[in-house]
Amino acid sequence: MRAVLDIDDLHLRIGRMPVLRGVDLTVEAGQVHGLVGESGAGKTMVGRAVLGILPSAARITDGHVTFAGIDLINLPAASRRGLLGRRMSMIPQDPMTALNPVYRIGRQLTDVLRHSLGLGRQAARQRALELLEQVRIAEPGRVLRQYPHELSGGMRQRVLIASAFACGPEFIIADEPTTALDVTVQREILRLIRKLQQDKGTAILFVTHDLGVVAKICDRVSVIHSGRIVESGTASQLFAVPQHPYTKALFAATPRYDRPGNRLVPVPRQLTLRLLEDAAAYDQRRRMLRHA
Repeated sequence: MRAVLDIDDLHLRIGRMPVLRGVDLTVEAGQVHGLVGESGAGKTMVGRAVLGILPSAARITDGHVTFAGIDLINLPAASRRGLLGRRMSMIPQDPMTALNPVYRIGRQLTDVLRHSLGLGRQAARQRALELLEQVRIAEPGRVLRQYPHELSGGMRQRVLIASAFACGPEFIIADEPTTALDVTVQREILRLIRKLQQDKGTAILFVTHDLGVVAKICDRVSVIHSGRIVESGTASQLFAVPQHPYTKALFAATPRYDRPGNRLVPVPRQLTLRLLEDAAAYDQRRRMLRHA
């Protein structure tokens, strides 16, 4: 199967602090690839490095990021911006803050369509109506006239999903898109993303800390800790026979509806310390090789 995104030995620092340490990850066409790990593991920075929206203090020090055969790291900024929206897009984490509070929903959707696809005002509005219908929003004409604060969290997330799929991108990064939603709405949103993804054949890098979400939506999974991928495989393989001690610890720490009353086991402190020590040793080896 064709790779839409290929990340090879990606290293990233914020100031003097290593954040990504040799990340290798491939997202294939038409698949949902989960990137799972605890807070601070580096998973969001992987997505930001791909999209080119890193913090000002962040710097990629080594590695390659290739999208559809295009070297993103060495691509001029203007050309990279030209890919956003049209060929790659993002579903952000928090629907409560991701939309601009001073513009109506209609303007926020039509601006994307007019800028990326060159549509006229009326054509963009008609396309926006169709997009809201696709994400199952009732009365889309009324919603286009509303401001974000007039919508529920679930409706805002549907608007963001519509915006992400608006221009038919080949690749979408979904950065924990259900984190701020309650369980019932979360389930609906996951079903919606999966259906749109399958209907349009879009590849998705799904960033999350929730293994339950991974089980529902992902074809393949990579587990990240301390800026390093510790295990990758198909979702079925990973859930059936996890190999790395950290992956096993994550499963042990995850609530199971089919095992009520089971005691949850936190990720062992000694395992976390060992992984951090391994990461520090890796950094030291790289420094020694660089100065050799």
